[in-house]
Amino acid sequence: MILGVSIYEILTVSTIIFFIGVYGFFTRKNLIAMLMSIELILNSSVLNFVVINKYLFPQSIDGNIFSLFIIAIAAAETALALAIIINLYRLIMSLKTEEIETMKN
Repeated sequence: MILGVSIYEILTVSTIIFFIGVYGFFTRKNLIAMLMSIELILNSSVLNFVVINKYLFPQSIDGNIFSLFIIAIAAAETALALAIIINLYRLIMSLKTEEIETMKN
């Protein structure tokens, strides 16, 4: 469907993006970096929906609709997570996960 690009190449890129997001989530100590890693994971799933829809079912738009829902949910999740992160920063003046874990009531 896309000239010069096979489905395997795009799915390989999507897999690489997914595992970069997983690696970033588990290795980062900053909450903002962890949020960015979650966004990478969601974007790789959006890419999978669009590519599979385009190559396997070109007459259908189901993959595009699912992608729009994922993007909307990701935007809401980001807004909520940023609000929580800002409140945590106001309380303890740090975004590192070790300092948040040691915070006492």
